[in-house]
Amino acid sequence: MNYFNKFKLKNYVVTVISIILLYVVLNLTIDPNDIFSYTRGIYITILIFVLFSVSLNISVGIMGQLNLGQAGFIAIGGYSAAYISKILVNYHLPATLHLLIVSLFGGIIAAIFGFLVGASTLRLRGDYLAIITLAFGEIVKYIIQNLDFLGGATGFSGIPQGVITFSNVYFIVVISIIIVVMAMTSRKGKEVMSIREDEIAAENIGIKLNRVKLYGFTFSAFFAGVGGSLFAHNVGILAPDKFGFLFSIEILVMVVLGGLGSITGAVIAAVILTMLSEFLRDFSQFRYLIYSIILIILMIFRPKGIFGTKEFTFHETKQRIKEIRNSKK
Repeated sequence: MNYFNKFKLKNYVVTVISIILLYVVLNLTIDPNDIFSYTRGIYITILIFVLFSVSLNISVGIMGQLNLGQAGFIAIGGYSAAYISKILVNYHLPATLHLLIVSLFGGIIAAIFGFLVGASTLRLRGDYLAIITLAFGEIVKYIIQNLDFLGGATGFSGIPQGVITFSNVYFIVVISIIIVVMAMTSRKGKEVMSIREDEIAAENIGIKLNRVKLYGFTFSAFFAGVGGSLFAHNVGILAPDKFGFLFSIEILVMVVLGGLGSITGAVIAAVILTMLSEFLRDFSQFRYLIYSIILIILMIFRPKGIFGTKEFTFHETKQRIKEIRNSKK
């Protein structure tokens, strides 16, 4: 899993080249003259949900703490960024700089709430933690509905959409994922993983559970807030009803489908389910039914998800190909 620390320089080079090539290929399929490009919109939506999935995977998959309130952190980040964005638009900053500033702001505000939620639930786990985080998400939604300066129940409109492009969203999401991978493969990241495996054993070997849990919740909430900022600028109007319990479940399904603890799995599952959701746009009433069927099939045939806790690396893929070739000889 330690892709960035375990392998040689060539793996860094291969990773960077792959990221750039993917960007070039995707960008070539977008019509630069069409500001309302359908393809561009789909790509941006997929990238945003990839970040949502990766952010939730930190607390649920890697740390092993059931969080049903991720929509609350996304809403906090989205509304905070949108509010500041409407002020910043008067300064005529470059689009990417504008989006980066408001996304960092949204992430920081969400991280503060993540820290507070983490601090108040340190002694809770399992079903109790799930109930508290679920309640938090619903409380956030209802508070926003009653705040007139955020648009109340009618929604917060007038969010500058001109600052968001495929390019700046792509690189913000990619950089975010790289930061998550590097953090989760560091010593602190290993401590976060140890909580998932066995809290008692982790505490016995000297890991300070409270501090590590706060780190995990705060980190997860930060990237949820960054994703919320991108989401706000993509849709242009935020409605509180969007950030309900079902939104959290939708993201949780992505994490479970990809494999609890696998960042690669979270990315792949987010791409698959976001595309599936788009294909089912005309049958939206059946979307959650289809999600449920997918989960049932997955739990029967692959209970650990697509990737389990494993990650995709070029080195391991190369080794696997060699093993397959040798087995055929």
